[in-house]
Amino acid sequence: MPDFSTLILFTSTCIVLTATPGPDMLLIASRSISQGRKAGFMTYAGIATGSYGHALATAFGLSQLFLTIPMAYEIIRWAGCAYLLYLAWKTLRSTNQAFSPIESLKQMSASRVFSEGLFTNLLNPKMALFMLALFPQFIHPESGSIVVQTLVLATVLNLTGFLVNGSVILLSSEIRNKARRLNRFKKLPQYFLAAVFTGLACRIALGSRN
Repeated sequence: MPDFSTLILFTSTCIVLTATPGPDMLLIASRSISQGRKAGFMTYAGIATGSYGHALATAFGLSQLFLTIPMAYEIIRWAGCAYLLYLAWKTLRSTNQAFSPIESLKQMSASRVFSEGLFTNLLNPKMALFMLALFPQFIHPESGSIVVQTLVLATVLNLTGFLVNGSVILLSSEIRNKARRLNRFKKLPQYFLAAVFTGLACRIALGSRN
């Protein structure tokens, strides 16, 4: 278990990191605008769950594969890119019912939104490298199990992220409510979400491990 001073320092680091706009925040905001508050929270739940997967991979040394075996990184990178492009295509082809103002995650199930957030996170190799670079700085073998310490740090990261992204979700849902009055732009949120998926795919495809 990390000591109190380590947790305070790590929490401060997490606040800075999660408050900095990034791909996860953009995806959560676009979901909230296009499909409402519940979709935003389910997307975050999927992303947070995925972060536990990356944390465990870091604890067991699996993330080292990306550094020692470049092909492993490339496989995950291109799988993530293909998945995001698939989500963009499905979003564009979706009937507008799933994005209508009266929608409450009935047309598009909560489990589907959750799983899309989960796999978007798991198939992002940069997330694994991020944890591999950050977590060891706050883990001390003499303080107990490496796995337990890693899971505690991942929980702190997710709780901090929940506070920050929860605010983003609430703000985005308010934007959605105001946008309901603009009926001639009713498909705009759908196009926005597809554009976000495409943009994230391009970011992964064009990015490097550094």
